[in-house]
Amino acid sequence: MRLTARMWVDAYLTRLRLQDIPAFVVSHGDDTGGAVLVKLATLDGKAVAFQRSFDIMTGARNWIVLVDGDEAEVDAAVTRQRGYDPDLWVIEVEDKAGRHLLDEPGLSD
Repeated sequence: MRLTARMWVDAYLTRLRLQDIPAFVVSHGDDTGGAVLVKLATLDGKAVAFQRSFDIMTGARNWIVLVDGDEAEVDAAVTRQRGYDPDLWVIEVEDKAGRHLLDEPGLSD
């Protein structure tokens, strides 16, 4: 059984909060099946946006970089994605050290 988008987002925000990493919901997508996009802002004018990818051969879900660069460019790409998918969740993480925790076990499920 897969987690709903809302449950995954809530669990992710809790993990970030426990590590004292600020994060907030920029766009509240569909609670059940909305896709999730994570923007990491390093507070130096740079950012990276991650989206989940599904590997058909292995069945694995991994986080891949959608766009990386100046924060304004990343914001524009995120805005375009929101235009394509009104059910999209957007989570913004702010961390100077670049921590996002997406590589931790359980966050690709």
